[in-house]
Amino acid sequence: MKVVIIGGVAGGATAAARLRRQREDAEIIILERSGYISYANCGLPYYIGGEIEDRQELALNTPESFFERFRIDARVRHEAVDIDREQKTVTVRRLEDGTLYRETYDKLILSPGARPVIPSVPGTDLERVFTLRTVEDTYAIDDFVRRNNPQTAIVIGGGFIGLEMTENLIRRGISVTLLQRSGQVMPPLDADLAALLHSHMRKKGVELRLHTEVKALRDAGAKVSVERKGEAALEADLVIMAVGVQPDSELARRAGLRLGIRDSIWTDSHMRTSDENIYAVGDAVQVRHFVTGRPALIALAGPANKQGRIAADNIAGMDREYHGSQGSSILKLFDLTAAATGINEKEAKRQGLDYDYVILCPSSHASYYPGAQPLTMKVLFEKPSGRILGAQIVGAEGVDKRIDVLAAAIRARMTAADLTELDLAYAPPYSSAKDPVNMAGYMIENLLTGLVRQVHWDDVVSRPGLLRAASADRDGGEPMLLDVRTAAEFARGHIDGARNIPLDELRDRINEVPEKRPLYVCCHSGLRSYLACRILSQTGYNCYNVAGGYGFYERSVCAMQN
Repeated sequence: MKVVIIGGVAGGATAAARLRRQREDAEIIILERSGYISYANCGLPYYIGGEIEDRQELALNTPESFFERFRIDARVRHEAVDIDREQKTVTVRRLEDGTLYRETYDKLILSPGARPVIPSVPGTDLERVFTLRTVEDTYAIDDFVRRNNPQTAIVIGGGFIGLEMTENLIRRGISVTLLQRSGQVMPPLDADLAALLHSHMRKKGVELRLHTEVKALRDAGAKVSVERKGEAALEADLVIMAVGVQPDSELARRAGLRLGIRDSIWTDSHMRTSDENIYAVGDAVQVRHFVTGRPALIALAGPANKQGRIAADNIAGMDREYHGSQGSSILKLFDLTAAATGINEKEAKRQGLDYDYVILCPSSHASYYPGAQPLTMKVLFEKPSGRILGAQIVGAEGVDKRIDVLAAAIRARMTAADLTELDLAYAPPYSSAKDPVNMAGYMIENLLTGLVRQVHWDDVVSRPGLLRAASADRDGGEPMLLDVRTAAEFARGHIDGARNIPLDELRDRINEVPEKRPLYVCCHSGLRSYLACRILSQTGYNCYNVAGGYGFYERSVCAMQN
């Protein structure tokens, strides 16, 4: 059996190695148009920033190492330009000299990846304008920085590459302005969690410009002028284009293969395309979203590796299925970490799901043990089942542990009740006896069982400091915001119109709380206000806990609404 694989890196290289382990007799050829068969593409920004110092560290495997260990014929600088499905041949161009040849196959695996989105504006081809996708791109940026010693950079786009490049350019001593067309960076997060990143970036010296649309790039001598719609132009020594990626599916389209959403390559659960002899894996393929069951396009290294393995197993005669991606991702941004898994609130709304979410702000480990750092967690759940739909976490430490537990919980289709019973490792330097994941389960369970009702800050304020004039259930008259923090906390900051009765005084001062008005109850994080709601609801009051508390309002909601 002869298998030709178009594209290396995560999907293609994994498929090749797995296939060799399954079929020692197979002839395996990889065609890779770049100069590197398998490289650490997720590590590219960190080479530019100096975290990774040796260029050789980026190359995980070479054609020589692949052949020595696996007897796989890996050909770099060889570009597949056409597929003849009837003849089962691939036309290949040797990029070194431009000559063409044909390669036959019994089975074909497409792993073309994704290519950077280049906006249709003038000037994207200027010599000081770069994209980052391959090792060659990385070296070009690094060489430019070494040769020209730029002092300023503009990064266009606030996704993973844009944010990682922003951090690493600043690490190189370059001042960075980041331009984002929408109102937030890092699309996997909802706006309220992304606002935490906005504040942190600005503290680190990033000039962040949201709602900014680029209309042209102009050569300004030793600089690039970035013209913006409705705003003054900005100049910088170099520009990084990082507005996103799109499936590199042109070869599949020309071959007549079925395409999916956003021109991705359609695949079934076995990673087969519409041609039974052709498989496809990685950033270019349409998959099933594990949470929603809907078609999805998720360009991440983890899914690509898994898909490559499954395609190889099916070619080797095993019956293996890919059950979907859930988009688990994580980002280092200076000394913060942001992570997400499953779906966010934006997607839940698009899908018309009956959902809610909890906001909690626990410590990364036992608060009495030195070094505890706050986490901000948003966990979405389905009503009334309590099934976990997604999670987002921002914090300085402990983020990776919790997002991975929640990712596993989503994969196992766990409910909030299951989260409460998870037996997670505990010692004061690492966690609390009730881990934040357990706490999320408790909070959701309390909502589902009716032990407490909640509102979110957008139900409470119309803009920072201004209360809405409508109750959560639209009965009982105009609501009152009851703040149960201490008098000292209240004095340091509060919402105009809020009434302050500290939790520990509430029972003795309950006669000061109006009985016929809905009560929105808040504290710093949502715990004391929950306790206050339990006191009040058992006394007959109509009360709602404000999710996230004043701390979340101050750090996120105000930043988002300003």
